Amino acid sequence: MVHKALAWQRRIAASLRPEPTQAAIRRDVLRLALPATGEQMLSMMVGIVDTFLVGHLGAASLAAVGLAIQWVFLAHTLLGAIATGSTALIARSIGAKEPWEANKVIRQSVLLGTLIGLGCSLLGISLALPAVLLLGAQAEVIGLSTAYLRIVAAFLFFAALMFIGNASLRGAGDTRTPLYVMLVVNLVNILVAVTAINGLFGLPKMGVAGSAMGAAAGQMVGGMLVIAILLKGRSGIQLTLTRFRTDWTMIRRILHVGLPTGVEQLFFRTGNMAYVRILASMGITIYAANQVAINAWSLSFMPGFGFAIAATTLVGQSLGARDPDGAQQRGYTAYRIGAMLMGAIGLTFVLFPAQIMGFFTNDAEVIAAGTMPLRLMGLFQPILAASMIFAGGLRGAGDTRWPMVATAVGIWLVRLPLAYLLAIVLGWGLIGAWTGMTIDLTVRGALNFLRYRGGRWKTTQV
Repeated sequence: MVHKALAWQRRIAASLRPEPTQAAIRRDVLRLALPATGEQMLSMMVGIVDTFLVGHLGAASLAAVGLAIQWVFLAHTLLGAIATGSTALIARSIGAKEPWEANKVIRQSVLLGTLIGLGCSLLGISLALPAVLLLGAQAEVIGLSTAYLRIVAAFLFFAALMFIGNASLRGAGDTRTPLYVMLVVNLVNILVAVTAINGLFGLPKMGVAGSAMGAAAGQMVGGMLVIAILLKGRSGIQLTLTRFRTDWTMIRRILHVGLPTGVEQLFFRTGNMAYVRILASMGITIYAANQVAINAWSLSFMPGFGFAIAATTLVGQSLGARDPDGAQQRGYTAYRIGAMLMGAIGLTFVLFPAQIMGFFTNDAEVIAAGTMPLRLMGLFQPILAASMIFAGGLRGAGDTRWPMVATAVGIWLVRLPLAYLLAIVLGWGLIGAWTGMTIDLTVRGALNFLRYRGGRWKTTQV
């Protein structure tokens, strides 16, 4: 284990050498971003597969899963706060060549994640029905959505372990292992979901509940797998259970960095729930079209997630190695490559929106409603890249408060008022709601870019 840790540290040190060439920086970015993009693609693929399988059960089933997932995403928001703190602190420790400090972060992050995961499971199971009703579910959707939420919520403890474990590995500069974990999660999800939804091998057809069982089984296997990997030791870091005591100083450091991200995502998720409420008021067809378009759109912002993760890790490691200028250079490189990839994917949305919608559903009305919104979003991919990747760089520095403010302004002061005005008051429907969303993304992209260019994050203490 010692030799492996030393070898990994030498590799990190080599990647952070003084005054690297632009080609070397691109290699660093791509080494982290491509596996991270693959991981995010596989993570999103769980939802995409579920949408594909459920989409052929009808619009009510699509809407039911879409509403329940909003609450699952809210739970993921709380876990994401701990994950962000873990990634930033571990990246700093690795950059400073202090793996023992990184191991302390892992232990306390797993402890926090366990407590939050158990709490979310209890709330999700007991409050599933009022949670679905709060989002304005219509009569034919309520029972399906409640069943889905209860099943997935029961396994959120394992999702917590997977979130924290994968975030710790990314902070250490290992984005390949989380990719392999998510590959296993997807295989389990597909196998269980297809079997349960369609009633294969003599089992009863479970429909929407079968889709939930697939997602839950994937979470369980993923959580157990990533913890086993960390216990064994990977990428110069290791989770140890001996002398596993609460370290309040370390917990405060994790929360100091991570809580603003949690609040940011809380602003986003609650704002998105209000946004969903606007969409749900326009009927099942409109909401189903939005759900399909969102899943299609997720194909484009997965590279954004991947390059944001690369920016987070490289900025944090560079600052730990006392190289703030190199940190800024790596963030800019991550944006340039990420924006080009996302722009290329966005072009397919502009050219073939109806065909992409048709892949997920054969409902002609749903396809027609989602075609123009998807085409609109295809034009805004470089701006979306700015909002995601520059925020990732700021989080790697520990400057998590600025993205929080940018998200709060974008969602609550731009997206929601404009979506209501354009979609409901002016009667533009789904295209009006998505117009409000694109303007929100433009505002957030501009705010995060200006903060990153200013450079004040270089002196942030974590």
